[in-house]
Amino acid sequence: MLRRQAVAAWLCALMLVPAWLPAAAQAPIQSFDMAVLQAPVPVVVEGRQRLVYELHLTNFAAVELVLAGVRVIDADTAAVVARFAQDELAGRVHLAGNAAAASAMAPGTRVVVYLEFDGPGPLPQRLRHAVDFRQAGRSQLATTEGARVAVGTVPGAMLGPPLRGGPWVAVHAPQWPRGHRRVFYTLDGRARLPGRLAIDWVRVDADGRSARGDADVPAHALGYGADVLAVADASVVALRDGIAESPSVSRNPPNPLDRAAGNYVVLRLPDGRHAVYEHLQPGSIRVQLGDRVQKGQVIGALGFTGDSTGPHLHFHLADGPAVLGSEGLSYGLEGFRLLGHYRRIEALGSQPWDALDGRLAAERKGEFPASNAVVEFPP
Repeated sequence: MLRRQAVAAWLCALMLVPAWLPAAAQAPIQSFDMAVLQAPVPVVVEGRQRLVYELHLTNFAAVELVLAGVRVIDADTAAVVARFAQDELAGRVHLAGNAAAASAMAPGTRVVVYLEFDGPGPLPQRLRHAVDFRQAGRSQLATTEGARVAVGTVPGAMLGPPLRGGPWVAVHAPQWPRGHRRVFYTLDGRARLPGRLAIDWVRVDADGRSARGDADVPAHALGYGADVLAVADASVVALRDGIAESPSVSRNPPNPLDRAAGNYVVLRLPDGRHAVYEHLQPGSIRVQLGDRVQKGQVIGALGFTGDSTGPHLHFHLADGPAVLGSEGLSYGLEGFRLLGHYRRIEALGSQPWDALDGRLAAERKGEFPASNAVVEFPP
């Protein structure tokens, strides 16, 4: 009898424990709002699929939170696709509106975590994200999950070359604080990242020099005046000409935001995406608004207008015609010959690039050029 009463008391006590709260569960705590605002679409870089996108985190806790790690997870299989922690994570986390890296978040602050990673094979169709964090002054870690997003399946546009011949250096690197990859613009109530996959094309010679004679003279740059080409059959939907060039590279004055792109042309492609060309030579633009152009047609000349540290062609693909008010999109180039890479961008202009070592084929098709790759286009 006593035994039956003990069992009944134990069952009664068990019923008082809520079914949703395991015995050892941690008490819930406030954490982050998590969001991926622009769904990633893969690009192919040297034979591997790559995702380039951003995770936005906002601290809704009443205390400072410190990021400890971010994991990107296949939402269908729960496999970890990419993992970022410690120094690598710290270099990817920036406070909104601030180029400085930051892993500690005061209450109410928002950070952007810039993510770029290659898949070992086909990328997942859906992703979710796990963020490990702790309260400032404490060592115990907590984890929150969210920011589910479908990976885009529409292939990036395959484009013709924006220039002829070469060698051309595809200057871009995601870790540069003032590079295009990490510069948001919020001009109409929405933050956008037009340069997500932007490339600055710089001409060099066989010895890696980028200029003849005095490199401080814009016209001495090897790429200066080069024909800029339409990357597809398209229509001209935006342009600007008439901004003058500084006579000196080193004394190029600061430009207001609306003149940062210098002289530019924007082409609307048949699929609705937009090709953006910036820093064109004044007086060189050969098209007018509403013109139809064909792939390979000359639309202007490489110059040195707007915010530029030297003559080059800025090129990116976007979802709209506004140069600073559109989202940057993924794309690939129909073909180019890969000559090598600059492992140290400081060597550009003074030293030859590192040649291919035989592990990569020189002829590349349908790819986005790797960071600081040196390529040739058909003449």
